[in-house]
Amino acid sequence: MQILASIPLSLQTIVLLVLSNVFMTFAWYGHLKNLATAPWYLAVAASWGIALFEYLLQVPANRIGYQQAGFSVGQLKIMQEVITLAVFMPFALLYLKEPLKLDYLWAALCMVGAVYFIFRGN
Repeated sequence: MQILASIPLSLQTIVLLVLSNVFMTFAWYGHLKNLATAPWYLAVAASWGIALFEYLLQVPANRIGYQQAGFSVGQLKIMQEVITLAVFMPFALLYLKEPLKLDYLWAALCMVGAVYFIFRGN
């Protein structure tokens, strides 16, 4: 844990949110590829198992970000959404083999606007 102590709190928050998002994305969408023919309740059980690891990272990330790094709840939420899109796009393209669409670019540009508005007062 001393390694974490040397990393700025804001970066700890971001890294933990990125890692939690990787688990979240697999929990939410991984079953579409891996368990497509399995009964839905098996997909739910597998997703819950993966989501546990997401929560083990996401809860500390939000606590560090809010209580120690000084992010507002709104800032944490927008960070989460930007990270979600940044993790989801490569996941969809590389793992699920979805086609690349300009819609991803437009969504990312909208998120840039959201980041501007939520962080502009700081």
